[in-house]
Amino acid sequence: EEIAAVYGAVISAGIYKAASIRVAEAAKVIENTQRDINIGFVNELSIIFDRMGIDTQEVLEAAGTKWNFLRFSPGLVGGHCIGVDPYYLLHKSKELGYDPQVITSGRAVNDSIPAHIAKKLVQLLIQQDKNPKHTKVLIMGVTFKEDVADIRNSKVADLARELMSYSVVVHLTDPHASANEVAHEYNLTLVDKISDDYDAVIVAVAHEAYRKLGADDFLAMMKDKPILFDLKALYDRQEMQKLMTYWRL
Repeated sequence: EEIAAVYGAVISAGIYKAASIRVAEAAKVIENTQRDINIGFVNELSIIFDRMGIDTQEVLEAAGTKWNFLRFSPGLVGGHCIGVDPYYLLHKSKELGYDPQVITSGRAVNDSIPAHIAKKLVQLLIQQDKNPKHTKVLIMGVTFKEDVADIRNSKVADLARELMSYSVVVHLTDPHASANEVAHEYNLTLVDKISDDYDAVIVAVAHEAYRKLGADDFLAMMKDKPILFDLKALYDRQEMQKLMTYWRL
């Protein structure tokens, strides 16, 4: 009652009093775990559909015409909630002698996405007769979600390292992230100036500044045989495909 009174004094949306603190904590954990599993499902679909040559976003749009279809978008799952809370539940469950299958699988799929994206880009570079060791890639966006400065548990850092494992030169930029924090947390450097000779550009975070960009902006960043990876499906696929190799989850 005391906690409800404190929060009720500052929150206008109302207070829900759970039966106990354990119930409240469990509810919070499963909120984020459910979202993690749902995103893991569409991430797995994205991998399957990519191999089938089907655009995942078009499939989701069509499926969304059914009134009870729950639409989630594929992508990198980072931050301090969705990608973390499932581990609390996994840990407690294993302590009690039960090994969760669905939660574990969802986490594994989501954690595999940076490697999947990096491998796909390297494959496309090779298809264009480019040696990955002699290529340079720009990743736009480092924060764990759009229009914030928070870089905690950012999977963009994992993506950068995956590309570096192929000896690709990786540049990172972000209008919101602190260069000092990125360097301290991930030992990665934000570039001060975007070049004009990238072999590929990856738009990893849906910052408002990036939503405003068009094909000409990306072409100005890249040299011959440009490749754009649109991880958040921000741009018109048909328009982009006329001018460059375009790929999205």
